[in-house]
Amino acid sequence: MSRDVPIHSWPGSYYINTEKRWESGTLSLSRTMVCFVSSLSKNCLASFRLSCIIEIKMESSSFIFSTLTVLEEGNVKHWFGSLKPNRVVVYNVLEHFWRERLLSPTSEAQGAECQISKGRELINLVTGAQRRLEDTGRVLSHQGEQFDNMMQGLEKIDSDLGVADKLLSELESPPWWPFGKFPWKAQQEAKAEDAARAAAVLSAGKGSSRNKVITSIPAVVSKGGVSDLKPGCLLVLVSSLEVRDTNCQLLHKFERNEIDEIRVCNPYEITVRQRFIGKPDICYRFLSAKMPEALSVLEMQYKKKVEFTSEYTTFKATPCSSVCGKEGTHWREGLRQTGRETELPLEVPAGELSQLQVQALQPSVSQAEAQELKQMLLQLKNLALEAETELERQDEVLDVLTDSTERSTMQIGKHSSRMKRLL
Repeated sequence: MSRDVPIHSWPGSYYINTEKRWESGTLSLSRTMVCFVSSLSKNCLASFRLSCIIEIKMESSSFIFSTLTVLEEGNVKHWFGSLKPNRVVVYNVLEHFWRERLLSPTSEAQGAECQISKGRELINLVTGAQRRLEDTGRVLSHQGEQFDNMMQGLEKIDSDLGVADKLLSELESPPWWPFGKFPWKAQQEAKAEDAARAAAVLSAGKGSSRNKVITSIPAVVSKGGVSDLKPGCLLVLVSSLEVRDTNCQLLHKFERNEIDEIRVCNPYEITVRQRFIGKPDICYRFLSAKMPEALSVLEMQYKKKVEFTSEYTTFKATPCSSVCGKEGTHWREGLRQTGRETELPLEVPAGELSQLQVQALQPSVSQAEAQELKQMLLQLKNLALEAETELERQDEVLDVLTDSTERSTMQIGKHSSRMKRLL
């Protein structure tokens, strides 16, 4: 009976398809089953095994009612709504147990359920993946249509801007002026465009080179003492060192010319110090298993400021294998002895094979299941290739959209300036 005890329960409602109505009750998850019990009649309205689930999805009913759907073998679909605290929590729990049940079922759970072959479980997994990929393809197709509509809109904007440019040109060079465009206006526009272009190139070049990240490592960070160690990360940039927390929020930034000392205590621990006169120094301590990766960069960038302590020298001089050589030998000998004790005999009399050994000798995937899996995987591959092609096309369209938008924005700005000068 302990197996029937629910792992978790959620109040909600279940859609009874035959009666076309919703029934309130409780959705329960046990180790092998999912069931829904009505709160009024106390009857089980839906009950199915985890291994029989093909797909779990979050959908909408009547476009406004958020629901959770479970697709069972035989194309039976169950709808659950009004789940508390919310359907996302229920979805995460159900999917976790479903995936774990399919990927690594326990022997106890297998004994409680009907025998389902590994091939059938693999087919169920591939079927779920295929359905999700088909949904993704439909979403990508809809997104592609939106991109195409945006392209048409931008083309219309470009044509309108071309008409506006012609009209402004006629206004700027009226028929009574025999020399074309006014010379002072042309000079002003050329100077403004050159200055803006030079400033943009200069700022982009400075920002991209100075803020380039050379390496980034996770670390345990402490400001000052050792009692305030918190998880974070160390970023080594071209012009600075940055200390960030687990949410990537900046805690401190050492500019390259502000660092006075980098003390290397051991290959996995360093301290970075900035000294001041008349106020306390700023010192951060870093511990990281990936510190050797950053040390090679720090030694090149801060040659004269890196100090290696005597502890570091002692640490490097200690061989790693001296501690565990003898223990490793004993462990290997024990493993060999255990293997001899548990080794199965080469010849077993008839009728003495245990059920576990018989199951081990039987193939887990039949020939028919393997053939079906092969066909499904080929279909899955084709769907994935089509999705990849559509994504590449949309990336190209997105680049064109970005360029067109920037060009249109610049043209609108120029036209606005020209209209202001005309006024």
